[in-house]
Amino acid sequence: MKAAVYYETGAPDVFKYEDVPDPKCGAMQVLIEVQVVSIEGGDVGNRAGGDMAGKPHIVGYQCGGVIREAGSSVTDRKVGDRVVAIMQYGSHAGLVVANPLQTWLIPDGMDMQQAACIPIPFGTAHDCLFEFGRLQAGETVLIQAGAGGVGLAAIQLAKKAGATVLSTASSDERLERLKEFGLDHGINYRATPNWIPEAMRLGGGRGVDLVVDSVGTTLEGSIAAAGYRGRVVTVGNAGRAESRMIDVQTLSAMNKSLTGVFFGAEMIMRPERARALVEKMIGDVAKGELRVVIDRTYPLSEAAAAHAYIESRQAFGRVLLIP
Repeated sequence: MKAAVYYETGAPDVFKYEDVPDPKCGAMQVLIEVQVVSIEGGDVGNRAGGDMAGKPHIVGYQCGGVIREAGSSVTDRKVGDRVVAIMQYGSHAGLVVANPLQTWLIPDGMDMQQAACIPIPFGTAHDCLFEFGRLQAGETVLIQAGAGGVGLAAIQLAKKAGATVLSTASSDERLERLKEFGLDHGINYRATPNWIPEAMRLGGGRGVDLVVDSVGTTLEGSIAAAGYRGRVVTVGNAGRAESRMIDVQTLSAMNKSLTGVFFGAEMIMRPERARALVEKMIGDVAKGELRVVIDRTYPLSEAAAAHAYIESRQAFGRVLLIP
């Protein structure tokens, strides 16, 4: 099969488009012919400097495709099923193997490109807002980086839940586009580098009730923007912030809380709940109650260009690879 691989981590140009051996389907696995790859933030971070399973390494943990082989112990998936799947690595390829418990059937008539973008971003956004962020109707939430995959999902879910939704983005144009997804108030962080007072003002002068921060470099500001008993959820590290100490006194002085969220851990520790949540998100998108935004698609052979585009911070929504 063809795959986008790399032999060392680094800039996008480490990718090579090569022939590699087909993966073998185990007894409790399904072999999927990949039709679309949703490039996730973790994929970009792994390529830049993460762990490699071997050389060459095939990055990627979310894709959509058609099952071409089901292992002898698999009972609830069959050849021909259209599925979206997550795996530890391997999505940037023509074929991938996955645990059937980490696949979801795509509803009849649903576009596979849409479905392939749902599990991790929408599951993550929902957990940040509700399971760990405890968002309630009438509260104010600030979504950092609203034009990203998690950000767009979070804006829609928060607005649907009756919250007042704030978001940061790099331009007025991007903020204007976010209004059709439920944004109430936008903050252009380039035009307003000191955005914290503006966030507090938009939060009624006392700060916001919840912040969802997927950027990392903005975490101290997110804590400052939260009001009394405010909750801050940190998820991902799109800004590639270096590990640093957080002064917990900035939390306790106003009874604020800081929670880390990793949806992959929920998939492992509470798989039944996580699987049901993703299934619901897929159903809601299929019914038109939530929307997936696809910015661009690239051939798999142009994985380097796709990753470079994501790193340019120009994307509005998802960037896909097509094998």
